[in-house]
Amino acid sequence: MTQNPGRRGFLFGGAVIGAGALITACTSNEPAAQASAPAATTAAAATGGNEAPGDKVVIGFSAPAADHGWIAAIAKNAADAAKQYTDIEFKPVEPTNDINQQISAVESLIQAKVDVLVILPNDGQQLNQVARQAMDAGIPVVNVDRVFPDKLSYRAWIGGDNYGMGVAAGHYIGKTLKDKGVSDPVILEIQGIATLPLTQDRSKGFADALKSYGYKVTAQQDAKFTVESGTQVASNLLQAHKKIDAIWNHDDDQGIGVMAAIKEAGRDEFFMVGGAGSANAMRDIQADNGVLKATVTYPATMAASAIKIARLIAQGKGMSDLLEQEVPQSITLASETISKENVDKYLPFGFES
Repeated sequence: MTQNPGRRGFLFGGAVIGAGALITACTSNEPAAQASAPAATTAAAATGGNEAPGDKVVIGFSAPAADHGWIAAIAKNAADAAKQYTDIEFKPVEPTNDINQQISAVESLIQAKVDVLVILPNDGQQLNQVARQAMDAGIPVVNVDRVFPDKLSYRAWIGGDNYGMGVAAGHYIGKTLKDKGVSDPVILEIQGIATLPLTQDRSKGFADALKSYGYKVTAQQDAKFTVESGTQVASNLLQAHKKIDAIWNHDDDQGIGVMAAIKEAGRDEFFMVGGAGSANAMRDIQADNGVLKATVTYPATMAASAIKIARLIAQGKGMSDLLEQEVPQSITLASETISKENVDKYLPFGFES
C-alpha cells in the first residue's frame, strides 16, 4: 500500500482505497454520517500532523552506483524527498556496485548512530547481515526494492511488483492483438538478466496474462539491462523473425538499444511495450510516431516514498489514511500501464535513461 501519484488514496494490491472508504469499512453499526464525521476529522488532523515539522530525524541512505537511469532516479528521488522536510538530516553514503564497499558504508552509518536507514542493496542476500546489525542496534531499516531474505533485517519493505509488470504488459499486448483479430501472433520477449528472480517473475506474469487470451511467447531472449545488450538482442530477434506482431521489452534503459536496432532494421509492422517507465519512453509514446505504444511502470518514486516512510517510523507515526498506528511492514507498488491516453499524467514521474 502506498500513495498513488495523481490519485487521492492508497494502493492495496493495486486497488486505490481512499480515506473515506477506509473509514466506512471500519465503522460499527452506527449510521454512516455519525460514524464517519469524527473519523474524517481525525484523519484530516493526522495528515497535518504528519506533514508538520516534528522531531529531528537523521536518515542514512545507501544505494548502488547510478550506472542505470532507474538507479540514478532512485538516488535523486530520495534526496529530493528529504529536502521537503526541515526535520530531516539526510546522510547518503557513496553509491557503489561493490558489495563489500556497500557493507562498509552501511556499517559507517550504524556507527554514526543514524535514526533510521534506507537501503537499496546491490544484493539483498549479501547485505542481509549488515542490515540485521542495524536492526539489532535499534536502528530501523527501510528496505527498498531488492528484499533482504530475513524479515528481522528490516522494519519495512517497499518495492515494485515484477510479476505485476509482466501481467500489465501481457494484458496490453493480449487485448490489443485480440481486438485486431490476430489468431496466431508472433510475440517476442526481451528480458533483462535471465538469472535474476525479478526477471523470472516478470516473464511468468507476462506468460500468465497472455494465456488468458489464448496466446503465448514465440521467442524469448535475455539482455543485460544495458543499451548495448538491448541493441544486440533486438538485432538477433529481428533477423530471426521476418514477421512480428508484438514485442515486450522488460526495461526502458535497454529499450534505447532495442529501439535503435528496430530503426536500423527499418521494421514497423509490430508494436512494442516497454518496462519501468522512463521519461524517454513516455515521450516516444506521447509522440506516437514509432512502434513503442506503451510502457508498464516499476516506479523509481519508491525511493521518495521510502524516505517519507523512514521519517514516520523514526517519529513514531503511522500513515494518516490508515487507522493503524504503525507504518505497514510491506508495501508493494502497483505496475501501471502508460499509453498515449494517460502519458501526460505520468510523464512528470519518469526517469531519464
